[in-house]
Amino acid sequence: MFEALGVGASAVADAPALASVDAIVIPGGESTAISRLLETSGMLGPLRRRIEEGIPAFGTCAGMILLAGEVLDGRPDQHQLGGIDISVRRNAFGRQVDSFETDLDVKGLDPPFHAVFIRAPIVERAGVGVETLASIEGYDGTRRAVLCRQGCRMVSAFHPELSGDPRLHEMFLTIAFDRDATVGTASRSRTNL
Repeated sequence: MFEALGVGASAVADAPALASVDAIVIPGGESTAISRLLETSGMLGPLRRRIEEGIPAFGTCAGMILLAGEVLDGRPDQHQLGGIDISVRRNAFGRQVDSFETDLDVKGLDPPFHAVFIRAPIVERAGVGVETLASIEGYDGTRRAVLCRQGCRMVSAFHPELSGDPRLHEMFLTIAFDRDATVGTASRSRTNL
């Protein structure tokens, strides 16, 4: 999706590769497995340092869980990166068979964004500096955030890359690199993810 928007994208598997990027995307998958792999590969410390230094980050599904400050139902050995002040609940909508798709009203986007939720987390608490960009009815019947932003960080409970719609990726670029610009005008002169 980022390459289609004119941004270089590469896999980050070691500290030198991490040092060479201007922003990072932590994708979906299985959050405990990603957490364990970060630790066994020696990438947990370098990634935490880059997060603390303020690298722009976009976490989708499992990436949202990893970037959260708190996971309410995580494993005791699961690591958090603390990149955004939210508390999340994993698999908040149920098992794999409970995965679903829906159109979301996203702040700043028109028409709605078609979102694919696969064993998705949900935001239970958003800190004072966190902006909710989209929400849906949660497991308990109350509205819960599923797309949030805090500074140069953005997280989604769903997989925006599966929609074929680049608008959230474009929004992240705008948030990360040209915070005063409107969506669609992010500077890409030195951007590499």
